[in-house]
Amino acid sequence: MPFWKAGKNDDQVLEELKETQKQNADEFVKEQAYSQKAKKPSLTVDNAFTPVEYDPQYILQVNHLKKYFPIKGGMVSKTVGYVKAVDGVTFNLKRGTTMGLVGESGCGKTTTGRTILRLYDSKTSGQVLFNGQEVYDLSPKEMRAMRTKMQIIFQDPFSSLSPRMPVGEIIGEAVREHNLVPKEEFDDYIDKVMDNCGLQPFHKGRYPHEFSGGQRQRICIARALALNPEFIVCDEPVSALDVSIQAQIINLLKEIQKKYNLTYLFISHDLSVVEHISDTVGVMYLGNLVEYGATEDIFRNPLHPYTKALLSAIPRIDIDNPSKRTILRGEITSPIDPKPGCRFAPRCPYATKACFEQDPELRELAPGHFVSCHRVEEIRNGTAEAIHA
Repeated sequence: MPFWKAGKNDDQVLEELKETQKQNADEFVKEQAYSQKAKKPSLTVDNAFTPVEYDPQYILQVNHLKKYFPIKGGMVSKTVGYVKAVDGVTFNLKRGTTMGLVGESGCGKTTTGRTILRLYDSKTSGQVLFNGQEVYDLSPKEMRAMRTKMQIIFQDPFSSLSPRMPVGEIIGEAVREHNLVPKEEFDDYIDKVMDNCGLQPFHKGRYPHEFSGGQRQRICIARALALNPEFIVCDEPVSALDVSIQAQIINLLKEIQKKYNLTYLFISHDLSVVEHISDTVGVMYLGNLVEYGATEDIFRNPLHPYTKALLSAIPRIDIDNPSKRTILRGEITSPIDPKPGCRFAPRCPYATKACFEQDPELRELAPGHFVSCHRVEEIRNGTAEAIHA
């Protein structure tokens, strides 16, 4: 009803309009605040894991390791979600051995290696014990001393070498920085390291662009070896090289491992190379370790459906026993705030309702052979029927 028909004067109407506007403004502010609160992502991390004690037979113990990356969006770069790159990885690595880490691109292999080396400011959760010391509990001074014992060989040898520095300086820079050898022995020490990696003393004055891809990777290996490390992360060190050069680099890594009792975490897409160089193998899928065990067990008796599919992709020349390729169907789960359940379930031919609702545990089915699958016993016994093809 119009105000002039209600017997109200102008002042009364004006006061009512002001009160109505104030109420509407208050309600709008409340709605906006509630909306922003509802949209704000919450980082829930399951820290329910049992801390492990140091076992001297292992140089590296990784327990329930998680590394999440925030996703920024909007004009003020607010956190709108998280990429769960590594989500609960657990394994142990014996001194003087090599563990191969395989999986599709984007599954978290490189992030796992870099998180172990503390190349990121922090981890989200879990333990990384190197010789019994939690890497992320070390002070900057202690971590600096630890750097000489933990090294990395990068995938691309050219981009990881400074084009403005001669090879001798590239290899010797960290040696000089950490005062590993006296000044009068420095040149002889660098010559020895280069000789161990198949490089000549006269190479010291040359620059990276003057070398071939294989020689540049030898320089990267020499740079890591110069610090006298105990543990090296080899992040796809041969993927950018020709096959013949790959064999030379793999043989070099095995030679210096035997000579200096080195321990490797060997990250690769090439399953044949991993089979050749590794003592144990871990298979990753979207941030999870789905299977882990001795190399022979993984390649001869894979139990997880994803491992079976991965190994079926290896080209084999056998006319009498041709391999049958397993084609995975379905959508790949997004690593951005994934739902509960097995990450592989949408592509798994054996997935049941439980696979989509419950996270599988990494269980030891045989000595040293761990598998993360709800139906692994049925698959191992041959009684599991495919739900969908």
